[in-house]
Amino acid sequence: MLKLVFAGPPDVAVPSLKAFAADPRFDVVGVITRPDAPTGRGRQSPTIIAVTSEGYRQKISELNAAVLGSDSDPYYGAPVIILVLADGTANTFVEDGSCVLENMMLAAASLGLGSVWVHREREIFDSEEGKALLQAWGLPETLRGVGSIALGYPAGAIHEAAKRKDGYIVRV
Repeated sequence: MLKLVFAGPPDVAVPSLKAFAADPRFDVVGVITRPDAPTGRGRQSPTIIAVTSEGYRQKISELNAAVLGSDSDPYYGAPVIILVLADGTANTFVEDGSCVLENMMLAAASLGLGSVWVHREREIFDSEEGKALLQAWGLPETLRGVGSIALGYPAGAIHEAAKRKDGYIVRV
């Protein structure tokens, strides 16, 4: 069975995705589409990069681990890494990219997929090696890393969310 991350605009996503999901040759492990999401002044500064090629997945993992001073896989062996970068000239690039990451994690959970937010993409794509990747992918050097998501099927049971701490919400 071929694992598939589906990417498509909303107007074609539903019928196409239904066709892939019904086809026994495919295992849909992720969906990337363009839902309405807030961005500062509507500029849409983020760029979403789905890393599915084993070579690029390995390279991103090595660069991330190097920032940590580690040789382990910061993406926990997940088959897909979603990188979220944003135009660093936008004064809301971190907020814009963070909204994208959260919305994608909520979408993944609704599909029964596991995801984890991984940091250090800013260090990766501010480096010469990161800039070389952007160039190889045909992307502008003004993109700055915001974060990433390791995406796949959970290896075990999904744990309940922690109880909110006292004072988490303050009413005035």
